[in-house]
Amino acid sequence: MRQNRRTAPANLGPEKAPAEQVVKDIRRATRRQFSAEEKIRIVLEGVRGEESIAELCRREGIASSMYNTNGLCV
Repeated sequence: MRQNRRTAPANLGPEKAPAEQVVKDIRRATRRQFSAEEKIRIVLEGVRGEESIAELCRREGIASSMYNTNGLCV
């Protein structure tokens, strides 16, 4: 027998909860975007070597892996 939404059991499939979708939308909207000038400034500060890359990334609020893998390292 064919079931429609009203008679189908709630645990039929992996339906995304609305809360999860809201969190995903917020993360997408709050993602930082760096201008070219900001990227250049961060790279130049790293090249100067006055502080470690980890300290620089911590201060700028970026992951050190982002600095290293996105072509920011020299």
